[in-house]
Amino acid sequence: MKLLITGANGFIGRNLTAHLARREGVEILPCDISTPPAELQTFLSTCDGVFHLAGVNRPQQIDEFERGNAGFTEELCRSLEIMGRTPFFIMTSSIQAEMDNPYGISKRHAELALEGFAQRTGAPAVIFRLTNVFGKWCRPNYNSAVATFCHNIARDLPITVSDAAREVRLVYIDDVIAALLSFLDRTPVGLVRRQSLPEYTITLGHLVETVQAFRASRQTLRLPDMADEFVRKLYATYLSYLETDGFAYSLEQRTDARGVLAEFVKQPHVGQMFVSRTHPGITRGNHYHHTKVEKFLVLEGEAVIRFKHIAGGKVFEYRMSGRDFKVVDIPPGYTHAIENVGPTEMIVLFWASEIFDPSAPDTYALNVKGELE
Repeated sequence: MKLLITGANGFIGRNLTAHLARREGVEILPCDISTPPAELQTFLSTCDGVFHLAGVNRPQQIDEFERGNAGFTEELCRSLEIMGRTPFFIMTSSIQAEMDNPYGISKRHAELALEGFAQRTGAPAVIFRLTNVFGKWCRPNYNSAVATFCHNIARDLPITVSDAAREVRLVYIDDVIAALLSFLDRTPVGLVRRQSLPEYTITLGHLVETVQAFRASRQTLRLPDMADEFVRKLYATYLSYLETDGFAYSLEQRTDARGVLAEFVKQPHVGQMFVSRTHPGITRGNHYHHTKVEKFLVLEGEAVIRFKHIAGGKVFEYRMSGRDFKVVDIPPGYTHAIENVGPTEMIVLFWASEIFDPSAPDTYALNVKGELE
């Protein structure tokens, strides 16, 4: 299947191309502003489908809206009609096509050009009216607030918010791509207008605060709320704007005679994770919790984890090794300790169901081998 993509080097085009490149039997015919007219005509004469993503939204002259949006669409449809060809034709338009500004009018005229082509020829056609699309590879400091905020905040550059209370409607790039690709498996009949995509509304002020919290998370260690679909997608977008020499960051290490401990990530709804290195012969723990629970995973070395009910009874233990990838649950009401019984450092990954709160730690000292034994 040969697929022509106009605007192939643009935001949506690059993402669509990346997805199509994984599909067997698909040959991509990329078209952008530098594609020679003769090559475009060759693409039109052989393609099985058209993804028309190209458009003008920041011209130097107002009349470029009409030429770049309506005019180019008319040219594509006219060429196909002259050739007597009816490949499926999917076009991304804008919700501004409902408005009477120069951009909106040009997009509405582009829609009418495709609508007329489909009616005259019977070609399958789809028009997507999109609102603001966000996601990886969108150009910052151009026409996307999300891209600009993510890019600048990731680099500690200034941003400008004209009206923090202003609401913006957003759709995520991967949702757009999934909708576009859905028509590869079921060719539309006639002309289809599509707008039903997952959409998110957020104020500019809240958007900035959320992205700033992403940047601060390297210090606070607090993960975003991944249960929130929009936040999860926005966080992925923010990370895509990190500079390539800024992917890694250091954790604060707390060192004492036992070894080193560092907190890793925290999230109010899922607790926190931390990692420790412990010297041979050293024991950590000897405390219990009433509600907080934990999980221990020995990554390297040899360990013995000992338990004892706080009401009394015998001590029981689990021997663990970094070779096992075995997890031990730490229930409430049991004092517990982990000892490095090997000849080398012991590395352990811990998860706790609550973020540690010094004012209410739910952690009480009691030696597993102490007086209640």
